[in-house]
Amino acid sequence: MISETTINSIKGKETRVMNEGVVTLLLGISIVLVIMNTMMFNLALPDVAAAYQLTASTTSWIVTSYSIVFAISSITYSRLADFIPIRRLFKIGILSLSLAAIIGLFSNSFIMLLIIRIFQASGAGSIPALSLILISRYVPIERRGKAMAMILSSVSLGLGLGPVIGGAIVEYLGWHILFVVTSITILLVPFFAILIPKENPKKGSFDVLGALFIGVGNTGLLLFLTNHSWILLGAGLIALFLFIVRIRSAKEPFVLPSLFQNRKYLILGAVGIAAYICSFSTLFLMPQILVKQYSLSAIQAGLVIFPGSFLAMLVSQKVGRIIDSKGNSSIIRYIPFLLLTSVILFALFEGVSFLAIMFIYMLMSISFTVLSSSISNEMSRLLLPAQIGSGLGLFQLLQFFSGAFGVAISASALSWQKNLPLAHAYSNIYWGQTIIVILSIGCAMIYVRSAFHKPMTS
Repeated sequence: MISETTINSIKGKETRVMNEGVVTLLLGISIVLVIMNTMMFNLALPDVAAAYQLTASTTSWIVTSYSIVFAISSITYSRLADFIPIRRLFKIGILSLSLAAIIGLFSNSFIMLLIIRIFQASGAGSIPALSLILISRYVPIERRGKAMAMILSSVSLGLGLGPVIGGAIVEYLGWHILFVVTSITILLVPFFAILIPKENPKKGSFDVLGALFIGVGNTGLLLFLTNHSWILLGAGLIALFLFIVRIRSAKEPFVLPSLFQNRKYLILGAVGIAAYICSFSTLFLMPQILVKQYSLSAIQAGLVIFPGSFLAMLVSQKVGRIIDSKGNSSIIRYIPFLLLTSVILFALFEGVSFLAIMFIYMLMSISFTVLSSSISNEMSRLLLPAQIGSGLGLFQLLQFFSGAFGVAISASALSWQKNLPLAHAYSNIYWGQTIIVILSIGCAMIYVRSAFHKPMTS
């Protein structure tokens, strides 16, 4: 007897079957390479600054601009996935990343490097976002926690391998060779063409104005943090106002207005945003702390960062099974306290020893990975099917915008404290982060109490 799947394939209809194990592995490999691409350049920042005679604030734009475009790319691809076959989008994203990396080998100025990193980010942002949508669309809810934990553990592995491999390349081969590693992603395109389920295009349109307004708005706010220009702040706020007006009037808005009326979604998102602020700013600061304060080489700094990311990857696999069997409530309730502990320890002991930094980062990396896995899984359960693309995309945008915000404000804080000893300046930044985490703990408590104990009006 011919199966329904075979009949659908013969008729050219949309195929809704996916080899979960193989595809999850493919997504994991892709995300490791994407996150490594992000992290490797953090280790290269001191060398890039020296090569082009840049200040810390200017150099931070290699990270900040990448994060902005990565965030906008995430929500753009998520929105496009509502009506464009997801396999096609994966291929476009991978090609954008890999081809930009090949061109990056020939970069010879800061401006050219910045442009190439922006093009890389436009492709890189698609991979995590589309991976979460693919899992939400094709993996049953009873196995979804394990699959999402695999994705987030791949993020952790990329965060760990990036500094080690990037540090070795920067130290022995030069930072231009970092682009060689990222260009490997072009070899994954045939696997995406074969393994990702075939879908038929659906009717839909892309809200270009909405995407433009939110992109300009976020960029204006971040530029204000680094350049302190009130004109840029005003432009950013006007763009965000126009974005709000646009999504209320557009037939198919870039972001569904109903998401901003869903209190559970917004409160849960706030918890994840705090984790991204702390994680991104720490991954921006740690290489500088280890190189400038402890005189470690780039590869030595990478080896200090690696254990935390590797341990988080191992822990997240077990957490995925816990999520599938027991849900997300305990993780959302208690893990933010673990994040708070790590931030306070950084503030107290950052200046003691690089070994202290290594062990404290283990704690932060585990709390970030576990919390991110649980929140992404909870959102896939919380949102209606029609909201998943827009909702997960918006969450990705807010996460990476908040990460870019963390990097920008940390760079600015270092400039403000240039007359203080380095240890005091870094410590003050982490005391500031404690306030953010405390607020996120309040949001976590509100969400757990409302979502798991009594109904909350959306």
